[in-house]
Order: sequence, then C-alpha cells, then structure tokens
Amino acid sequence: MDLKPKRFVDGLLFPEGPRWHDDRLWISDMGSQKVVAVDMQGRVEVIVEIDDRPSGLGWLPDGSLLIASMADRKVLRLDSGALTVYADLTEYAERSLNDMVVDDRGWAYVDAYDLPANPGDLPGKIVLVMPDGSSRLATDDVTGPNGSGITADGKTFVVCETRGSAVRAFDIAADGRLVNGRPYAKLDNKTPDGMCLDAEGAVWIGSIMTGEFLRVLEGGEVTDRIAYDGKAIACMLGGDDLRTLFLLNSNATPGDVREAEAAGRKPLELKGWVDTVQVDVPGAGWP
Repeated sequence: MDLKPKRFVDGLLFPEGPRWHDDRLWISDMGSQKVVAVDMQGRVEVIVEIDDRPSGLGWLPDGSLLIASMADRKVLRLDSGALTVYADLTEYAERSLNDMVVDDRGWAYVDAYDLPANPGDLPGKIVLVMPDGSSRLATDDVTGPNGSGITADGKTFVVCETRGSAVRAFDIAADGRLVNGRPYAKLDNKTPDGMCLDAEGAVWIGSIMTGEFLRVLEGGEVTDRIAYDGKAIACMLGGDDLRTLFLLNSNATPGDVREAEAAGRKPLELKGWVDTVQVDVPGAGWP
C-alpha cells in the first residue's frame, strides 16, 4: 500500500497517548503538560493542563477522563472541569507511569514503566485500576510496556515491549488479571512505542528510535511501513470510518522532555506534530 502522510496539525511539543473519542483526536502533549483535543478540521482545544507530564488517556463509563500523570505516578480524573486523584500507583511504579488503556467497563490498565538510565534497571509491570479506584498488579511478565490495546471481544490484551523489541499478548482473566503471556510479534532492532489495533487483528505501532510506523500481523509479518525523519511516537485509528491513521511525531525523544523537566523548564525548543494517512482496514477494540 502506498501510504503518503499529510500534515494534520502543528504546534505541539511532544505528543503522546493518542485516543479517538467523541469525533476528535485526544493527545497528551508531554512537552507542554497539556491534554488537547483536535477535530477533523485541525482545530485544537486545550482540555486541561497538569503539573506533570500527562501520558495515557481513557474514559470511564460516566464520561469522565482519566489521565496517567507520569512522574508523580498517579491516575487523575477530570470530571466537570474538576481534576482529582483517582488512583495512587506509587507502590507499583518505581520511576513513572506511562500509557494506559481503559475498556468499556472502566477497567484501566496502566503501564508502570519508563525507560531507565541503565538497561535492565527496572522490570515492567501493568497495573489494573478498577472503577472504584482500587488497584492491583495485573502482570509483571512484561519487558518495558509502552503502549497497549484490548481486542474488540474484550478477551485479549496486547502490549508493546519497547525494551524487548516485541509485541506481547495476554488473556484477560475474569478478575482482570493478565494471564497466559505469549509472543505476538518479535521485531528485531525495532522499538515499539504507542500502538492501536485494527479489525483484522493487526497492530499499528510507532518504532520511536528507528523513526517508522509499522502494521504488524500476529507472528511478526510487517505488511506496511511508513518511514520518518522525526521520531515515530504513537498512532491511532479514527475519523468517521476509523480508517484515518493519525501519526504522532516529534524532533526529540522522551529523554529530552525529562532533561528539560529536571532543569525546571518546559522544553519549548521541541517541535511536535501529527500527520494522517488513509488505510484500508478500520480500527477496532480499545483504545
């Protein structure tokens, strides 16, 4: 397939965690510490600004927005303009939170992982937050979880392993725990980051350190590749027919964002943007 990206929106810093919701693309702009929503005309609305780097996004059945707040390792809830702490996950996450996927029951799966200074410093964990705000470990049988999805039947959890250069799958048990972990695809020399699922069971991933977006079938076959000069951070299927693939990109890495944060400044020198391509197979499942 000849996929030629078109520019959709500029003016971001480090866009992450894309979600298609209520006819708009929702983005965590880590660099500006804002959650924004963009309509199909490219009009940007700032939804909320937080005192940390936002990452994973999802919605509870009542329509309130959940936000994974990275450094303070909390899940925040935005409801009617009020921002509160929904779950404190510091007991699970030694360094930070990352992506999150929330299903139609309000079960929120949160990645407790951030790329460490030294490879192998931290094991990966995925934490389940229930609709009452309680939490428990879903699995620690994962290496560097960094982008996840749930199949349309609600039975299978799929997650990118950035540190492991792979995508992994789990069965979702009746109590929400992730069991029967197994390889979905091995992607040698790739660094899979944000991902989404399509109706044929394939995953679209951003390989952040190799600057490319890939469509991958279970077993590892790559059917489509979109190369970039910038970083391929994350992707999301949306639009009226769920065939618009949104491609999130930046001229930097998460490390650049953390360095600016440590220096007490927002990394205004970063440039982030979103492109789109039209694909044949629509999105499915969550996110």
